[in-house]
Amino acid sequence: TEVGILAKSYIDQGRLIPDDIMTQLMLNELKSLDRYNWLLDGFPRTVAQAEALDKECHVDTVIDLDVPFETIKCRLTARWIHPASGRVYNLEFSPPKVQGIDDITGEPLVQRDDDKPETVSKRLQAYDAQTKPVLEYYREKGLLKSFSGTETNKIWPHIYAFLQTKLPDVSQKNAATPR
Repeated sequence: TEVGILAKSYIDQGRLIPDDIMTQLMLNELKSLDRYNWLLDGFPRTVAQAEALDKECHVDTVIDLDVPFETIKCRLTARWIHPASGRVYNLEFSPPKVQGIDDITGEPLVQRDDDKPETVSKRLQAYDAQTKPVLEYYREKGLLKSFSGTETNKIWPHIYAFLQTKLPDVSQKNAATPR
């Protein structure tokens, strides 16, 4: 969409999407989900977005994944993709058999602009400056639950147990492992 293209231009520059554009994108999607439970990832990122969300939707809980920025930076900058297929490789966790080459086609891998070290650093600095007040906003409302760590397999069981207290009818089969 036109709004999606505009949003991508900000991401490609390592900038966060402005509140009005991001809020418009998200609230349009959430209106169709009013009968369901849903989990948002990465929204809201500013107090203005949080306030707009609260006006339109009931927020039950907010989960904060407290992961050191250095860990995030290392993971993102180690990510490479095969553009034609969308296959993703991570040099630390799931590297290609031959560095820089797609395992299946033998074609070169590329690093997305938003995964380059300088862009990741800019994004993390902007995220930190804008998100700390959001965490405080939800902490003051008594909705914030934080989970600290660096490894998914160590953090996930705690998050899952917490979510079970919020959504006890979620089946073990469908939610036992992250996707």
